[in-house]
Amino acid sequence: MEPKVAELKQKIEDTLCPFGFEVYPFQVAWYNELLPPAFHLLLPGPTLAFLVLSTPAMFDQALKPFLQSCHLRMLTDPVDQCVAYHLGRVRESLPELQIQVIADYEVHPNRRPKILAQTAAHVAGAAYYYQRQDVEADPWGNQHISGVCIHPRFGGWFAIRGVVLLPGIEVPDLPPRKPHDCVPTRAARIALLEGFNFHWRDWTYRDAVTPQERYSEEQKAYFSTPPAQRLALLGLVQPSEKPSSPSPDFPFTTHTPKKPGNPSRARSWLSPRVSPPASPGP
Repeated sequence: MEPKVAELKQKIEDTLCPFGFEVYPFQVAWYNELLPPAFHLLLPGPTLAFLVLSTPAMFDQALKPFLQSCHLRMLTDPVDQCVAYHLGRVRESLPELQIQVIADYEVHPNRRPKILAQTAAHVAGAAYYYQRQDVEADPWGNQHISGVCIHPRFGGWFAIRGVVLLPGIEVPDLPPRKPHDCVPTRAARIALLEGFNFHWRDWTYRDAVTPQERYSEEQKAYFSTPPAQRLALLGLVQPSEKPSSPSPDFPFTTHTPKKPGNPSRARSWLSPRVSPPASPGP
């Protein structure tokens, strides 16, 4: 890895990794090469970018402290606000650079995603993006089958949160990093894609590989709850304007509060927009 890439990666990791995130560098060209022009990132091909994902630890290390910060805004998704805050801290940690941050849920006015997060995760080597085309002689006929990323250590127990772009920082010699093919057989890929598309509510597709860590039961309860009901689950009062802190009856175990967060708008599913719409969450 080039020295300047390693230095920038270390700074971003120092900002994000203590809160349950992982960071992977890639070139914009690698992403653009796999997609039609409408989805391209409008930056020179060698531009450096970083893929950011959350691990199961993010729930305890980032979300719970954020909920205690008293800066949660109602009517927007708490997880997305939390992630926006931490991605914003990346920008603050590198004030000398013109950093662009794209969260996984951001869309253009025509509703086209600003980033196809699973494609970005694949080219960054973070997680393998399994799609129908990866199954020889697939059995699904005319059915629509969405793809899904699998992490080599966490299986499906993670979420892609966004990308950090560094315009003006070009790394033409950055070596490509292939994602680990951790579901190599045809039968296992069929089981994975069928589990994701038809049985996602039971969580089992996430165990396509034996994970190093899974979501806790309280985390699963949170992500299984429809987004409109999550604030009530957290014991948060719905104010008309002012932000609120969790009530004394907040049902989850919480940690020491951190600094305030920034708001953002949101969807919880990890990407792209063809994923099953009623999914329980990341």
